[in-house]
Amino acid sequence: MTAVTQLLVASRNSKKLAELSRVLSHAGVSGLQPVSLNDVAPYPESPETEATFEGNALIKARDGYAATGLPCVADDSGLTVDALNGMPGVLSARWSGSHGDDAANTALLLAQLRDVPDDRRAAAFVSACALVWGDGPEHQVVVCGQWAGTIAREPHGEGGFGYDPVFVPAGTDRTAAQLSAAEKDAASHRGRALEQLLPALRALAG
Repeated sequence: MTAVTQLLVASRNSKKLAELSRVLSHAGVSGLQPVSLNDVAPYPESPETEATFEGNALIKARDGYAATGLPCVADDSGLTVDALNGMPGVLSARWSGSHGDDAANTALLLAQLRDVPDDRRAAAFVSACALVWGDGPEHQVVVCGQWAGTIAREPHGEGGFGYDPVFVPAGTDRTAAQLSAAEKDAASHRGRALEQLLPALRALAG
């Protein structure tokens, strides 16, 4: 019987866990069993104090590995909007002041862009993914993926999470919340970042 290595995903978001599972399956990587923070004993999580997505992803992955001994993958992702000088950026999840309130964050963003014309509503989703499987820099990998698009004037679609209902990827007239899971995996910022992690994940799977 092939040994299975548990891979901690430093998140309680079941959609992120499902996304990683789909990426591993599509790439034919077996031997890794993704588990979430809901599946391990609670541990202190350091504040996300870094000014970059990469720095915050590494904080979360190091914490997860140190607390559980499991190889840990963590992502820090968000939306950068040109007209807002790259914000919300690393503050995306708490843009409205309350962490994880998707509806409030989206409403505030749309209010801030209300008077911005369509040709100046360029934006990009950014995802940094960190994988830590031991102590020291030789046991960590950090990658970054981007997904370019524009901000719609109102939300559309029921899928996805975060700012997906107002983000229109380049090359389509649908929002990210209107795409199928397969379409999103193939193009999204997190999908592109996870793709870059596959060599390290394959090695981990043995």
